[in-house]
Amino acid sequence: MNGYFKKKRVLFLCSFLALFALYIFYCYAVLAVKKTPESRTYSPLVQRGSIFDKNGKPLAVSTDFYHVGVTPSAINDLGKFVRLFAPVLKMNEKQLADIISSNADSAFVYIKKKIDQNDYEILRELTDKNGLFSAVRFDRVPGRIYPEKELASQVIGYMGSDGTGLAGIEYTRQNLLSPPVNPEAPIDVEGKNIYLTLDANLQFKLEKIAKDAIERTQAASLMMITAETKSGEILSYISLPSTDLNEYSRATPAEMKDLPATESYEPGSVFKVFSVASFLDSGAISENDLFLCDGIYEKKTAGGERIKITCLDHHGWITARDALKYSCNDALAQMSEKIESEQFLSRIRSFGFGSKTGIELPGETSGSVRNTSDRFWSARSKPTIAIGQEISVSALQMVEAATAIANGGIPVQLTLIKKITSRSGVEEYIHVPVYKPQIVSAQTSSYILSCMQTVAQAGTGTRANLNDVSIGVKTGTAQMADPVNGGYSKTDFISNCIAIFPTEAPEIILYVVIEKAKGETYAGRIVAPVIGEAASAIIDHLGMSRGGAASLAHSGLIKIQNDGQIQIKDTVPDFSGMPKRNILPLLTRQDLKIKINGDGWVIDQIPQPGTPLSQETEIELFLE
Repeated sequence: MNGYFKKKRVLFLCSFLALFALYIFYCYAVLAVKKTPESRTYSPLVQRGSIFDKNGKPLAVSTDFYHVGVTPSAINDLGKFVRLFAPVLKMNEKQLADIISSNADSAFVYIKKKIDQNDYEILRELTDKNGLFSAVRFDRVPGRIYPEKELASQVIGYMGSDGTGLAGIEYTRQNLLSPPVNPEAPIDVEGKNIYLTLDANLQFKLEKIAKDAIERTQAASLMMITAETKSGEILSYISLPSTDLNEYSRATPAEMKDLPATESYEPGSVFKVFSVASFLDSGAISENDLFLCDGIYEKKTAGGERIKITCLDHHGWITARDALKYSCNDALAQMSEKIESEQFLSRIRSFGFGSKTGIELPGETSGSVRNTSDRFWSARSKPTIAIGQEISVSALQMVEAATAIANGGIPVQLTLIKKITSRSGVEEYIHVPVYKPQIVSAQTSSYILSCMQTVAQAGTGTRANLNDVSIGVKTGTAQMADPVNGGYSKTDFISNCIAIFPTEAPEIILYVVIEKAKGETYAGRIVAPVIGEAASAIIDHLGMSRGGAASLAHSGLIKIQNDGQIQIKDTVPDFSGMPKRNILPLLTRQDLKIKINGDGWVIDQIPQPGTPLSQETEIELFLE
């Protein structure tokens, strides 16, 4: 209208816009047909190390599991799909169909988690053959197999689905087993292999003894620890109830609990061993001092406080040896009068009570040793602590304290780790015993050992006596605290016994605790026999010298039978005498469930020969 929109200007602008539009179209066309490079984020591979027993027997091994998921809308024939997949997934066809149908509107749903490699390969083949690529998805997840199931379950621990240890060695040594990845330089990493001090075959034998004991006494729980006196290495570590580590997510809190490390309790008369050692070594009493037991210890302080501690019998005039032999409360209380409270408490703490042992397990308790400044300290505290009450300890503390008695007054730190290696087997750490400062003299420890031997021969621990191997023991029975009503329970007891053998040259410490037994509760009657049975099994397993040992009269000839190919049809065959090398090929068969315990030749089996075979039958073999 004003002459600005001239014909040439309009044509120029239109031409420019047309060319610009063609250029944009060309650029988009090039991008559309051009193959763009895939941008990949590298996920480093983390190979978790394995856990073995001291002899190299695998206790925790890494593997791959798979989660199976489907896209419901991509399944054209639901009936055919469930007929193919349900048997492999070990699911009911209706159950599988209901899961898929109820999630028909979902883009994706998991139908089974954590299937093993064998089932994955079968399902993968079914997926390929039936053209179900778009319907089925497999997600690989790192996993763990625990070949020995519940054996030493609280020590080994458990690895969660995210690859992180949740309990036991799996938890405390997470960074060794599975080193963290550096996000700035992601490269493949290999974890270390950990060899425990445990002897899996010995652990198996002792767990059987422990399970029989807990069933016989109808107890709520049981602890049993076996340790070498010179090295501090723990050969067996039992906490019952326990759980199959392959089914850890289904375990109860009681089955998960690591009692020897995390539970503190009043030990009762077993503690008298350390009390008498403290009295003797401090010079408060001598081996020949006499104390009159009239069945009750009574005292009234200048402040008007009354102390009354009863004894199970009237023992008359007795020495420290007799006091341990008869487990005399009256005599121990009298001995406690001869030592200052602070000196007595210092002696107790030097044995390790009131502090953690430093074992390689999570959640270890320190127990409790009172101070004279505590508001609950009274004139009764010292004599009561002397007999194992008003003090709380852990089973591990009791064993470590006993190493001082066994080693001439020098305690040794307990451990569960024998060595650490790279995945290629290069040894990067080997355990060396860690000795602590001497806490009692060699003379005192030798005297206490001889007193413990007297307890086994003629005192409260006679049911633990071995006859052909010298053994020293001390029993104790203590009332447990009543968490509801306060004070002590009238029905719940801690029954425990500690043993050191052989007494002339101590090699092994064995400690057993039975909690809340039904009926009989005295440790001398229910725990001492377990000590005797377990000690005998340990001696035979380790090949320790003993009178009348079978090896002394053996001809040296071993007859090996059934050294041929194993034929398995409709019934369980007789495996007696078969060598392990002939049995191992059976582990690869998918139609059999075989569990092998030990090495050598078969000495026993469950079920017995001739038992009809079914898909659920599990054959368990015991070798020596």
